[in-house]
Amino acid sequence: MVRVLRDRDAGLYLSGVVVSGFGTSALWLASGVWVKDLTGSDGLAALCMLAMWLPTLAGPLLGTLADRGRRKPLLIGVNLLLSALLLTLVGVDTPGDLWLLYAVLFVYGAAGVVHDAAESALVATAVDPSLLGDFNGLRMTATEGMKLLAPLAGAGLYAAYGGASVALLDAATFVLATGLYALLRVREDKPAPPTGTRRERTAEGARHLWAHPVLRPLVLAGGATMLCAGLNGAMAYAVVDALGRSPAYAGVLYAVQGAGSVAVGLLSGSALRRLGERRFAAYGIALLAVAVALRAVPSDPLALVCSAAIGAGLPAVLIAALTSVQRETPGPLLGRVTATATTLVYTPNVVGLAAGAALVELVSHRLVLVALGVALLVTAAPLFQRPARAERTVSRSSSDANPA
Repeated sequence: MVRVLRDRDAGLYLSGVVVSGFGTSALWLASGVWVKDLTGSDGLAALCMLAMWLPTLAGPLLGTLADRGRRKPLLIGVNLLLSALLLTLVGVDTPGDLWLLYAVLFVYGAAGVVHDAAESALVATAVDPSLLGDFNGLRMTATEGMKLLAPLAGAGLYAAYGGASVALLDAATFVLATGLYALLRVREDKPAPPTGTRRERTAEGARHLWAHPVLRPLVLAGGATMLCAGLNGAMAYAVVDALGRSPAYAGVLYAVQGAGSVAVGLLSGSALRRLGERRFAAYGIALLAVAVALRAVPSDPLALVCSAAIGAGLPAVLIAALTSVQRETPGPLLGRVTATATTLVYTPNVVGLAAGAALVELVSHRLVLVALGVALLVTAAPLFQRPARAERTVSRSSSDANPA
């Protein structure tokens, strides 16, 4: 961790993550409250999150933009674009203006996909490969830390000055992040002119990901884990009810979960070096499985411990998958592969949240939590397999699927 923080470019990257993440987390909460105040509709408020998440589905296509040119200028341009777009929200003060808010949030989400893909590719160039796990862990720590602080700040700013003030805050954070990215000392070669059709270039990243014996199991495990995490998240208020607490107690559990994520982010670099990506992810998913299943027991101390364990276990597979993508992917493909992996890992979380919202009304949450624990253990099991054996298994499967 000390080596990462002493590295000038890595420190600038992390500072940019902290600054822009603060503004994004503040807007994430304030936008829903903003819509709720203007319309009184819970459904319209929920559409804010949908607008930001929907572009993730186009990740493989959007990721091609991160491979078309140099990544540093692209990051600077995306930050300036988002800053300018957020300024247009200053005039939103009636229900008739909400189309503009939704449009900005949609572009915000699409730009975020491109930004993350370009950032991941540039980090892989600028940071020593041996420190990528440490960097990604610190990035997770910074992101989760902002989720603990920024929503409260955003809510307070919104209550005092309204939604436009939060949009201005987020715009200012993007301008500041732009300055930090401009200070990076990264030499990038100009990419070769693109070949083939846009569809072929988009599919190239997916083919690399699917054919790779290291990346495919990690990304698939990440997607399955996030699906279960979404279902688990939908059970949060049922768990709180079973504890005999008010709905506000869910905020306490989320805060403890965030603290667990901050802790594992600090430890992930050394854990990755000791265990490797596969076993680090496997142990994290196994910890998550036990914690999710034990949430079925109505006990305050156990609920707090389980929340911390969920926060520690869930990021493991995400950090492992991203680090592997950066290490195992050629530079010209890295934007597309990162964006494709992001789509495959994070989209199931949205599906899980939606399915869980319906399921919690039909089935006992305790039964669902125990079933999720079992499903997560099944997800973790293949990752405990030795990598060499996994490669032989993949090779044999490929030979069977493509006989001479």
